[in-house]
Amino acid sequence: MTTPSPTRLSIDGGQSGIRLRLTDASGILAEVERPGVLTDRPVVDQLADLTVQLSGETMRSIDELAVGTSGLTPAGANPEGLLAATAQVGVRRVALAHDSITGYLAANGVEPGVMLAVGTGVVVLALSETSVAKVDGWGSLLGDAGSGYWIGRAGLDAALRAFDGRSGATTLEATAAARFGPLDELYMRVQSDPKRVSIIASFCRDVVDAATAGDEIARGIVAAAAAELAHSAASALVRAGWQPGQPVRVGAVGALATHAVIMREHLAIELARQAPGSVLASPLGAPLDGVQSLLDLVPLHPLRPFVYTAQAKDFTG
Repeated sequence: MTTPSPTRLSIDGGQSGIRLRLTDASGILAEVERPGVLTDRPVVDQLADLTVQLSGETMRSIDELAVGTSGLTPAGANPEGLLAATAQVGVRRVALAHDSITGYLAANGVEPGVMLAVGTGVVVLALSETSVAKVDGWGSLLGDAGSGYWIGRAGLDAALRAFDGRSGATTLEATAAARFGPLDELYMRVQSDPKRVSIIASFCRDVVDAATAGDEIARGIVAAAAAELAHSAASALVRAGWQPGQPVRVGAVGALATHAVIMREHLAIELARQAPGSVLASPLGAPLDGVQSLLDLVPLHPLRPFVYTAQAKDFTG
């Protein structure tokens, strides 16, 4: 008798958006996007609710659930709670990790290297044969240097400085006014909005576009962001045991690091300067591929201790 293949749900939980992919042996059954994770609320509860919701929408039970998300701390992981909250739709096994882990798997697979995950936030993870080192991922208030939020905030700061006459002219001033309205009201509009992190991060695209068009202030912001990212990558590599000059793959994930040509150009320059021997490379897979691979990570892999798992007592998959 043939055992039916499990139905798997993979969730990539970011601050700007949450992506969900439902699969079985035949391939992808559904792939959807939802609003981003709210880091001021329990993350696991939000993802459990989305799992139940998608099961209802697709009329499919779910056997295994893999989650990679920002805003996850060891204390808040609670895989047993996630399993209990989703058992009603058939979930028998869960694997839960910070998106630095799933980002690494998407960028570099299971081989040594360093991963730059650059989105609204940023996190860097370096892996050797025996060691793992995570850098940044400390959120918009305390870290995320070089991230979309970091660039967006710097761009709005530049716009307001130009508006005040505290800096030279920049096209970012007019762009910010077109996007957000009168600049003397901008700070109140942004500060009062509960989605202010994603709103500020959305201005990153405008900064990159202005830099590409030749705006010197915008180019300086992008260059500074690339320097921060390279510094974080080099720091993580050193902590994992890498020595300058040793060849190492730098897998970058996130639209900012993969599609913004001017960012990749500056990042390649900074990596060569700060981490000689490193080679900037495109990711091996999509973020959801990294999430799904949590369910197949071998027990002795160095990343395995950072994956929180739970399964039903009678699970035999």
